[in-house]
This record gives sequence, structure tokens and C-alpha cells, in this order.
Amino acid sequence: MQDVIRTQGLTKRYQTGAEVIFAVKDLDLRVERGEFMAIMGASGSGKSTLMNLIGCLDTPTTGTYWLNGVETSQMSDDELAAIRNREIGFVFQTYNLLPRLTALQNVELPLVYRGVPARERRAVAAEVLGHVGLGTRIQHRPNEMSGGQRQRVAVARSLVGTPSLLLADEPTGNLDSRTTEDILDLFEQLHSQGNTIVLVTHEPDVARRAQRVIVLRDGEIFSDELND
Repeated sequence: MQDVIRTQGLTKRYQTGAEVIFAVKDLDLRVERGEFMAIMGASGSGKSTLMNLIGCLDTPTTGTYWLNGVETSQMSDDELAAIRNREIGFVFQTYNLLPRLTALQNVELPLVYRGVPARERRAVAAEVLGHVGLGTRIQHRPNEMSGGQRQRVAVARSLVGTPSLLLADEPTGNLDSRTTEDILDLFEQLHSQGNTIVLVTHEPDVARRAQRVIVLRDGEIFSDELND
């Protein structure tokens, strides 16, 4: 099975005055295609830094990161932007939807950046919205939707470019317990269809829905276990 994520000695450190802080320290990680992995850890454990590194939003101080076999550690900002657009779908706690755009227009945005013709991208966006259960809501704007529906739009947007990796950062943080279950059911469905998912969460109940859970402590992997 091919690794979607592979890191070797991944390190991110910051200098604050005379003090050196290691946000991620000498981290080795492999995530195979089709895995559903959760990342947990206390505040300051390195979760967000690791998410930024594997999401190509930041580069390591030292160490190496391969995404789908491509070494990204020394890429320029433009190269990182291109690989993010092509390879990675993001889902955030705050949805990050544009309020004046419809669900359809929000979902097709990644395809706009790729230069996909309008008719084709609208058809693809509508199809993906149907897959996440919003086929009848494509012309609604975010303020006309519930929190769960907005997050489904965000998931659809993350999937529209058929990325090799779906990164979800606290995707249920703003949702009630029932809606959280609905979104996690959707992630399980996407996993069963072969999608590779990495989910950052501080909630044990959310992490239990993943196939594998790693726990970070002080920027290092404290535990790495499979769920029953």
C-alpha cells in the first residue's frame, strides 16, 4: 500500500529570545492510502503545527515530508500552494464558507482556481453536494443552513477536486452532539469509499470513530494505536 504521508525527522522549532521551542520534534510518521487517522493531544502538544506541516501550509525547520511520494520540505510558497490545491482537501471548525455565495458556488471554488470550465465545475460541484446529502440545497447560502449543513458544504468543497488527502481540523467543534454524529457518519462513509482522512480533535469520542489514533505530547508521538 502506498504512503500518502511519510515524514522523517520532521521538526519545527521557534526562537523566542534566548529560548528555543520545539512545536514538533524529530517526528516519524507514515499514513497509508485509505487510512482514517485521528491526531489528539493537549493544548500545546503540536497538533496544529503538525496539521500545518502535513497540509503544506508551513515547512519544517528540519526533516523531510513526502506527500504521495513527492518531497515537499524545500518547496517554495507557490509550489506549496499548487500541491495544496491539487492534493489536499481541508475542513475547518469554522466552515470558512463565503457568505454571499451559494452552496454550489462555495463548492466549485477549488475548481475555479484550477481553471476548470464553468459548466464542468458546476456539474461536478452539484454531484459532490448530492453525495453529502445536500442535493436539494445547492442554491442556499450559508446563513440559510444549519451548522451541520454548512459543514457538509465544507466537506463537499474539500472533496470536489478529488484530493489524495482530506485534512479535518476540529471539524465537529461547533456542532451539537447529534450533528457531530451525522458528520462523523459522513467521514466514515468517505473512508469506506477509499478516502484518506486525517482528523485533528481533542474529543476522545470523536477520535474513537477513526481507524487509528496518534497522541502527541510535547511535539512527539506519545502513542500510536489502532481502534478496536
